[in-house]
Amino acid sequence: GRLSSEILYASVYQIKRSVCMEAVVFLTKTYVHLPVICVARYQLCHHDADDVTSIPQEWFLGKPLHDEESTIIHHYAFAENPSIFKYPDFSAAWALSIPLLDRLANKVRDDPLKSDFTIDLKHEVALYIWENGHGPRLTAVPELCTEPEHSPTAQHCATTLRRPAPLCGEPVKKEDIFVAVKTCKKFHSERVPVVKKTWEREASLLEYYSDHTDPSIPTIDLGVPNTERGHCGKTFAILERYISDAVPKTSWLLVVDDDTLISLPRLQMLLSCYNPSEPVCLGERYGYGLGQGGYSYITGGGGMVFSRAAVVRLLASDCKCYRDDAPDDMVLGMCLNALGLPVTHSSLFHQARPEDYSRDFLAHQVPISFHKHWNIDPVAVFNRWLKDESVSTNLLSAV
Repeated sequence: GRLSSEILYASVYQIKRSVCMEAVVFLTKTYVHLPVICVARYQLCHHDADDVTSIPQEWFLGKPLHDEESTIIHHYAFAENPSIFKYPDFSAAWALSIPLLDRLANKVRDDPLKSDFTIDLKHEVALYIWENGHGPRLTAVPELCTEPEHSPTAQHCATTLRRPAPLCGEPVKKEDIFVAVKTCKKFHSERVPVVKKTWEREASLLEYYSDHTDPSIPTIDLGVPNTERGHCGKTFAILERYISDAVPKTSWLLVVDDDTLISLPRLQMLLSCYNPSEPVCLGERYGYGLGQGGYSYITGGGGMVFSRAAVVRLLASDCKCYRDDAPDDMVLGMCLNALGLPVTHSSLFHQARPEDYSRDFLAHQVPISFHKHWNIDPVAVFNRWLKDESVSTNLLSAV
């Protein structure tokens, strides 16, 4: 339940080969070449093929990713040598042998997960399985791939990616997306100019919300004092303004920070897959206390996308900020959870910088957003990762 809930499209295949043990393969919109799905049989069948009495082994299989440097999204794990720990690229599919799956199921039942935050599931799954050296590490399987389906280099692959994936329909018009940028006076001269140099020009309807009115930008003071931590009061004021007569009526609301870097044309393409008449809340999904009855939420830095229907439902409820400086994204997550509204994950939104993600993970993406200017040139990052000279009409498969 908690594991598969993080996977957009999950399928399970049970692999059975003579004396080879069973395994479960998890897929995320991955194209499976069934004739070669057992090409990694030698990985699963550690025992001699002629020895039917050999003991089944625990195996954790996948395409390995690793961090080039310690990163906040992995809680700075393995800080002295981040590349030593491998975790699976879910886009390539990953597999657990049945003996391992059985043991993990018993472990989850008898010893529920106690971590507060779920940030990057694939890394956290690998840590949970590894169990501080008491469980198996990820075994690399070359046949689990993220190569394009018809690539000449994919002939040996049991899994490939179908790319580019077709649009679900015509891209959403930019006039149907209202963009709200959260800022404050101290960042008017530091961060706002980056937005103006990079992605502001792609927005048809955009307002900057600050604690100080600055006609040169311009900014709008919503009457909520700036807070150093969360910005719940400001965000709820934005939601109220969005459904008022003060701004043009649109189907979609995008709320970003002033240090968010985003591709609006790519977002327009992604939104063609969603119905704005339904309560849609979209972005990079994190979790809080998921093993203890917690909730999921859209992390704010990568951009939070709401359909008008979702905003109306939120504001019609009794959910409010318990303090102006409460974490807005988490409070919204609690509200959505109480209302029974879904939180939809897309791996194309990123709460952190490109440097904080594995190179191989980003290699098969067309990202929509990144976040934070710390120790980078944000304009250069935008130009490399998010700028399109001629906007493609396709997205890659990992949405």
